[in-house]
Amino acid sequence: MKRSLLILLVACSAFIGAITGSIFTLKYFDAGPTYNSIEERQNLKLTNYSVDSVRYRNIAPINFESAAKLVTPAVVHIRTIHGGGRFSINALEQYLNPHAQSSGSGVIISDDGYIVTNHHVIEDANSIEVVLNNNQRFFAKLVGQDPTTDLALLKIKAHNLPFVKYGNSDNIITGEWVLAIGNPFDLNSTVTAGIVSAKARNIGILGDRNNLQVESFIQTDAAVNPGNSGGALVNLKGELIGINSAIATATGNYNGYSFAIPVSLVKKIMDDLLEFGAVQRGLLGVQIADVTADLADNQNLNVVQGVFVRFVNKGSAAEASGLESGDVIVAIDNHSVAGVSELQEWVARKRPGQSVTVKFIRNGVEKEVLSKLKNFEGSEDVREREVRYEIEGAYFEDVSYSKLNELNLDGGVRVKKLEPGKWKTAGIKEELIITHIDKVAIDNVKDLNRAMEMKKGGVLIEGLLHGEKQTVGMEW
Repeated sequence: MKRSLLILLVACSAFIGAITGSIFTLKYFDAGPTYNSIEERQNLKLTNYSVDSVRYRNIAPINFESAAKLVTPAVVHIRTIHGGGRFSINALEQYLNPHAQSSGSGVIISDDGYIVTNHHVIEDANSIEVVLNNNQRFFAKLVGQDPTTDLALLKIKAHNLPFVKYGNSDNIITGEWVLAIGNPFDLNSTVTAGIVSAKARNIGILGDRNNLQVESFIQTDAAVNPGNSGGALVNLKGELIGINSAIATATGNYNGYSFAIPVSLVKKIMDDLLEFGAVQRGLLGVQIADVTADLADNQNLNVVQGVFVRFVNKGSAAEASGLESGDVIVAIDNHSVAGVSELQEWVARKRPGQSVTVKFIRNGVEKEVLSKLKNFEGSEDVREREVRYEIEGAYFEDVSYSKLNELNLDGGVRVKKLEPGKWKTAGIKEELIITHIDKVAIDNVKDLNRAMEMKKGGVLIEGLLHGEKQTVGMEW
């Protein structure tokens, strides 16, 4: 009996050893291919591989003309002035504090004058001038800006303007033809063509003290140069799929690759700035890193792609939903995320109080939670920019609709009360209705706040006092 049991045990061990050895041999020993023709191998493996012949067939020659003709009238030239005010009452201002000028591009996105551009195009500008494709000029008001995405929203007083229709940057594919339209080197309405080289690129050009920057660029090889910033990246239907923002270069000029902010993110940022004057960022509240082969080995992960959670912030949306350090996030709202840039883009499209579905892997097991996003302060509320009704000793209020009709004005701000300060020193009178600052229309106190925040040096105030036109110069 014992002898039979011993024989059976030996036989089983031999069988297991043979199987293990075979597996090891198959896995680690390469005896060379069993075929001698790569083409035959490809044909064999592709026998059941179907190709969308309609999609790849050249039904007609590629046509750039239609998109260029459609979009070019809606791409504008933006000129900015930095330093002392353009309308200083000090005769020596220009000599003592000469103006610095810069330029870029912008895209009209509504028929009534809203324009998207890059934050870095208008950053720290005292005055913003917009030149249309037909050479009409307007002074623009800054509605809002967001350094974390390098976007800004401008408004000019105009109607029935051509504008570029939003497309869907989620649907673009690598290799797809695109056009870049802008004003490089002050060469108005320049159109260049290229293909989408990659998506969700993070090139580390945006900085934020709270580390909230979002870089998920569309990379293209369309020629983009200084002055193109803020211009349009469109598909061959003439739909906006991105805002050109950066180039990869060691010289300052185009060197093969350019990068655009995807329009799916642009749309959300523009709506935030339009409604609230500031971006409403929903945050998970995690410190994260790209999953790499090295990180997967060090952390004993069973995946080599995704977003590794290094730390979960206290009181964050992630903590409330049960995410933990060591989790690997692989999808947001059923959209797979291969790295940090993709995750940041999908989450940045949401406001505080909105929820995202987070799919993650923990200890080799895939799980899913619903996370309600919070803002940087840890609240689920959206917050409008504060409107100040007292600025440097002057108190302001919006003009009533009936009064605007009576005076035939589109908008304005009434000086309600004056105390010692810059306004009173400049000769501003109580009851003055301010209609323009540096030639930019002021419709309400919110506009006044935005205008004065960007001023430095000489400022030109225009308005009506008891029905009479008034013009006052003020040092700011």
